[in-house]
Amino acid sequence: MHITMHDIYKSFGTNRVLTGVNFDLQEGEIHALMGENGAGKSTLMNILIGLHQRDQGTIMIDDKETYFESPKEAEQRGIAFIHQELNVWSDMTVLDNLFIGKERTSNFGLLNMKEMKALATEQFRKLSVSIPLNQEAGKCSVGEKQMIEIAKALMTDAKVIVMDEPTAALTEREIRKLFEVIASLKKDGVSIVYISHRMEEIFEICDRITVMRDGKTVDTKAIPETNFDDVVKKMVGREITDRYPERTSNLGEIVLEVKNTSKKGQFKDVSFSLRAGEILGFSGLMGSGRTEIMRTVFGIDSLDKGEIWVHGKKVSIRNPEDAVKAGIGFVTEDRKDEGLVLDFSIRDNMVLTNLHSFAPKGLIKDKKEQEFVDVLIKRLQIKTQSSATLVRSLSGGNQQKVVIAKWIGIGLSVLILDEPTRGVDVGAKREIYQLMNELTERGVAIIMVSSELPEVLGMSDRILVVHEGHISGELSKQEATQENIMTLATGGQ
Repeated sequence: MHITMHDIYKSFGTNRVLTGVNFDLQEGEIHALMGENGAGKSTLMNILIGLHQRDQGTIMIDDKETYFESPKEAEQRGIAFIHQELNVWSDMTVLDNLFIGKERTSNFGLLNMKEMKALATEQFRKLSVSIPLNQEAGKCSVGEKQMIEIAKALMTDAKVIVMDEPTAALTEREIRKLFEVIASLKKDGVSIVYISHRMEEIFEICDRITVMRDGKTVDTKAIPETNFDDVVKKMVGREITDRYPERTSNLGEIVLEVKNTSKKGQFKDVSFSLRAGEILGFSGLMGSGRTEIMRTVFGIDSLDKGEIWVHGKKVSIRNPEDAVKAGIGFVTEDRKDEGLVLDFSIRDNMVLTNLHSFAPKGLIKDKKEQEFVDVLIKRLQIKTQSSATLVRSLSGGNQQKVVIAKWIGIGLSVLILDEPTRGVDVGAKREIYQLMNELTERGVAIIMVSSELPEVLGMSDRILVVHEGHISGELSKQEATQENIMTLATGGQ
């Protein structure tokens, strides 16, 4: 399938999102689509599949002018979209999610469960996925939900698949398997639009790259004709000399101690400490227990046994409110369901954790609150027309900035960041890294859980590796390499 999108314009109200974008997808190619958060990448693809209608421009599919009225119609024509924000129904089983709207039935109109289970099992086998089909999808991790979405798209026999940040929540092993699947699809003539902020992936698997900036097409090139620095400069309009800002570690006293903590079926006898001004990296494969440990420290889930100490005092953390009172904040990996109130404004989300400081006597001081929000929007370079904008209308990366912003300025001692740069562009990543450095310079202690090994290596003062619910090893900055981390993550010594 050959797709050409020419001179595409799109506005939402007075906000012009696309202003004359051109994009060309050849049959059997892997075409990277890159740009900063808010550049218009997802909007362009949503216009292709009929989720949004263009204001102006033409779309040609196999030399015929074609416009879809809905994503369902696009899917029936062979175009599937794996969205960055996962469309998984939490109360339904994994099997139900895989076949929702595409159920297989017998001659009598009854659900053919045997056929659906066989098809799902075969697709999971190809992806090396081992999630029980009868499990509620809500009990799956973000990474597992991502694999469900990928499997769902691959089961449609699509001729074109749009993948929006498909590896953001996957481990290195799962990414390798996905790349094998992508290579196999390419051999079969399937075209893939690959939207990602992970530059290494783009240069490894893609044939061509189109860069967008501020709703416009900047350039399209074959991968061998460009390089990392050239792409970044076109994306952000400036050069970024270092991916990870220089870090000066000035560690203080121990602020957090986790002692012999366990939760049945998730982790056992986990102990670690954290110092003021430190960035402690947590690495490990998906399902190893990294996130589960952090959820208990923050009180989202309860501990079966163990103790948590803050500033040398034992604390009882039964819920997130107790954690915040103890000076602990948590940026969740699942920003959509757990980190934000999507129907609230940017302003309302940013001040959720800090309302008491703006209403010392029960009345909110609007001016003080607005000044606080305006400073954060400017500091984090959140792309929005107004702080009154609903969070659901922001790009994924700008939503992530709002999640982080709500924990800044409330006097935290410890900030837990679970996948802090998932779905965030290279320029915004550096802004988040600089913010992390600024926080540690003020004495805040940071725990960073990340599936990106370069990020763990580039930002951590010390690294703990989790394997099957145990801390399998600790690495100093000098000892840490990708090979050493993966050895510990897979149970080696």
